[in-house]
Amino acid sequence: MSALSIIRPALLVAAPFFLALGLILPLVRFETLYFFDQTPSLIEIVASLWKGGDGLLAAIVALVSIVLPFLKMIGIAAEAMTAGGAGSLFYRRVVPHLSKWSMMDVLLVAIVIAAAKTTGLADAFTQPGLWCYAASSMISGLLHSLTGDASGPK
Repeated sequence: MSALSIIRPALLVAAPFFLALGLILPLVRFETLYFFDQTPSLIEIVASLWKGGDGLLAAIVALVSIVLPFLKMIGIAAEAMTAGGAGSLFYRRVVPHLSKWSMMDVLLVAIVIAAAKTTGLADAFTQPGLWCYAASSMISGLLHSLTGDASGPK
């Protein structure tokens, strides 16, 4: 039994687990005037954008940060579970394009934190949701490379 055969199933469970935590746990904490603070999760941010009348922005954020990561994980899981066929076609054609968007949300939150700190409008601090979301993205990337290596040349 190789180490890869032990690691891959654990990573296939860890990636969606961390994604789910990244979606529901607070991403960032903003403290303004030392009296008020906000700790929105990614789902709360999307809902707030939608309720605030920014439907297009809410849809884009939801697509890039929720839908595409789930599709990527489905593709990686399908490739890991099958030895070719439809899962392999989806994996070869779609997953590489989804991988390009993997860390965009983490980068955007980092930019927001930096902007809040440098403007003096608020103090911003990372929260567990950001780290879970980043872990999910990195685990998915690792799975993508492991599954690609295991399935032979493309």
